[in-house]
Amino acid sequence: MKKYFAECIGTFVLTFLGCGTAMFLGCTTPAGVVGTAIAFGLAVVAMAYTIGEISGCHINPAITLGVALSGRMSWKDAVGYWCGQIIGGIIAGALLLLVVNVTGATDLTGGLGTNGVANAGGPWGACLVEVIATFIFVLVVLGTTDAKKGAGKPAGLAIGLSLILIHLVCINLTGTSVNPARSIGPAIFAGGQALKDLWVFIVAPLVGGALAAPVWACLSKEK
Repeated sequence: MKKYFAECIGTFVLTFLGCGTAMFLGCTTPAGVVGTAIAFGLAVVAMAYTIGEISGCHINPAITLGVALSGRMSWKDAVGYWCGQIIGGIIAGALLLLVVNVTGATDLTGGLGTNGVANAGGPWGACLVEVIATFIFVLVVLGTTDAKKGAGKPAGLAIGLSLILIHLVCINLTGTSVNPARSIGPAIFAGGQALKDLWVFIVAPLVGGALAAPVWACLSKEK
C-alpha cells in the first residue's frame, strides 16, 4: 500500500508543479515553453530521488503499463499504481482550481494546463504525436532502469531530461501529455473541450507505452 501512496504523491507533485507552471508562466512564448518543459522534467527528477526507492517512481500509467508488459511487476501492483496515479492527478487538478479561485491569479492556459488537439490537426494528429512521444519516453525509462543494462542512480536524471526534450517538441502541438494521469486530473475540473478530448490523452500514451515494451525487450536481448 505504501508504494501506491507514493505513486499518488509523486503524480500529484508532477501534475501540480508542471501544470501550475504552464498556468502561471504561460506557453505562448519561447520562455514559457522552456520554463514549462523544465518544470515537468525537474518534477520527475525530484520525485525519482524522493520515492524511487519506494515505488520506482513511475508516476505515469503509461510507464506502469510498459513495466508490467516487460514482466517487471505484477498486474495487481500495476492496478494499484494506476489507482494511486489517477487519484494524485485528480487531487492536483482540484488544488490548481482552488489556487486560481482563492488567489484570483490568471490561468494563462485557460484550462488548468490541460491538453488539446487543435494545434495537432485534430484528434488523430494529436494521437500520432502522443504515441511517438510516449514511446520515446517509456523506452528511455525502460532502458535506464533495466537491472542489467540500466544507468543505476543517474536514471532519474536521464528520465527527467528526456521529458524536458519531449515537452519542448510537443507543448505547442498537444500541450504534451505522455501521461494519462497528468491529463485526467486537470481535464475533470476544466471540463468543456478538454474533457471531450481526454480520450486521446489516455489512449495514445498507453499505446506508446505498450509499444516501448517489446522494442526494449528486443534491444536488451543478449543475442
